[in-house]
Amino acid sequence: MATQFFSKRNLQFLLYEVFNAESLTQYEYYQDHARETFDMVLDSAEQIAEKLLKPLLTEMDRKEPQLVDGKIRIHEGMFPILKKFGEDGWINAGFSYDEGGQQIPSTILNSAAFIFQAANYSASVFPFLTSGAANLIRSFGSEALKNTYTPNMYAGVWQGTMALTEPDAGSSLSDISTTAEHTENEGVFKIKGQKIYISAGDHDGCENVIHLMLAKIKGGPAGAKGISLFVVPQKRIDNSQSIIHHSQLIDNDVITAGVYHKMGYKGAPIAHLMVGSNDNTFGYLVGEPHKGLTYMFQMMNEARIGVGMNATAIGTAAYYASLEYAKERPQGRIISDKDITKPQVQIIRHADVKRMLLFQKAVVEGSLSLLIQCSMYADLAHVTEGEERENYHLLLDLLTPIAKSYPSEMCCLTTSAAVQILGGAGYTTDFPVEQFYREARIHPIHEGTTAIHGLDLLGRKILIKNGKSLQLLIAEILKTLEKANQFKNLKPFVQKLQHYLGKTDSVTRHLLGLASKDLEIFLSDATLYLELFGIMTIAWQWLVQGIKAEETLQAGTSGDEANFYQGKIFTLRYFYEYELVKIDALMKRLLSEDNVTVEMKAEWF
Repeated sequence: MATQFFSKRNLQFLLYEVFNAESLTQYEYYQDHARETFDMVLDSAEQIAEKLLKPLLTEMDRKEPQLVDGKIRIHEGMFPILKKFGEDGWINAGFSYDEGGQQIPSTILNSAAFIFQAANYSASVFPFLTSGAANLIRSFGSEALKNTYTPNMYAGVWQGTMALTEPDAGSSLSDISTTAEHTENEGVFKIKGQKIYISAGDHDGCENVIHLMLAKIKGGPAGAKGISLFVVPQKRIDNSQSIIHHSQLIDNDVITAGVYHKMGYKGAPIAHLMVGSNDNTFGYLVGEPHKGLTYMFQMMNEARIGVGMNATAIGTAAYYASLEYAKERPQGRIISDKDITKPQVQIIRHADVKRMLLFQKAVVEGSLSLLIQCSMYADLAHVTEGEERENYHLLLDLLTPIAKSYPSEMCCLTTSAAVQILGGAGYTTDFPVEQFYREARIHPIHEGTTAIHGLDLLGRKILIKNGKSLQLLIAEILKTLEKANQFKNLKPFVQKLQHYLGKTDSVTRHLLGLASKDLEIFLSDATLYLELFGIMTIAWQWLVQGIKAEETLQAGTSGDEANFYQGKIFTLRYFYEYELVKIDALMKRLLSEDNVTVEMKAEWF
């Protein structure tokens, strides 16, 4: 197994040299922190990842959770991990001091999560699911709900989940059929239905599971407008359904009907839940009736950035595993050397292996850059006011579908490249890359399929406030181009990005022109538009990194540091030569008048 699973040097480069995360401490909310604080958080994350998470990577994959006597049993190694996350305050670290949090910026917490995820994705998901669920309660729940549920969630004693999906309602949440019926107690409802694919929906590593569940109140509006959000605990407080005073926990008629066995990400249980089978499930309304989808989207948007980070982390771990192998594995000789008496060379000397390594490096380091950029926008949106705050929100909203989907799709390909580099060895369980390959595949599905995010980007985000978010992003890219143009060695990349930025604008205008004529044709290739936009966005992030690398190289550096910055420049070159040019083919398709996918009939397959 590879000893390195992420690059601390690259993380520091992005946080402190490229994005200047320390600048957040000038704002009152973060003023108690400094780089020293941030480094302590990241060092702590690395220690937990090295000592607790990474040693269980393979074992959790091979000893997946099982449903035994109605309870999902997880790997026993998770018990101390869950306790550690709770005791060390990771679950509510980003919340305010008043709520027992530490007011750590998302930029730093997401970077710490990246370390956990690269070490062991399955083990990393438990605490952050709880954090997301608790965040919904603290944001929209009553004081009684907060006081009853969040302390044990923060402590890691109670697991939190997001319970959306149903057998007949996946991405189409307006079609959910789980119902909520009024009781004589205000805010307390009888819940009935079923939920599937619920991450950490049941397990024996916690005392209770708190589901943030979507359901429709009987008699409410049809469709999405009638969806409400409820706290539905696996075990409820035995005091006649009142949640104000603690008492003994009793069964809340939330039955675990099954556990799904997956191709990857096996260490974390995914449950099938039956709710109210005995007409004895009580749920507690969060916020106002019929606003559940609005509330849930807060968590989903945070989770979507998290999914992009998950994919990037797994892709990063696979990259370092294949890089280590390529440096050690001898095979063949340089293609121009015909002397078979000479010793074989390490495969990293071969151009095609370097191409596959550059592909991985370009995707994972470009993706991580975008995700930290988004995290900075989220933090700035939290501490600024007025138009400045709105602008950061708009930028974050526009980039979220890209930050989720580009790493998710591309790390399926980069982990495949890692397997390819190892050859036959990569196809065996003797090396971890086959596991990374399997684990990467969930992310184009998690928190909305790629198609959903394509529709979101083209059908909604591009149009918000008459295109203001797109204008703001273009302004950010133009600032980067102007700065990069000051460096002679970066001018060719400036010209290329300007060219493709113009092409992306042309495609966007063409597609928007179709919107009023035929909505189905307008959105039929939204996924391809998302792919095009993602490539252009990552190209921007590589130029952002290239500026700092070129600046440092010109100032003078040597040894490992010079190698690090040269690696950045060459990966920038690779991305612009191999990846950015893919926009040409995408643009040709998006401008075509052949609407084959719309005109194709189901019976012709």
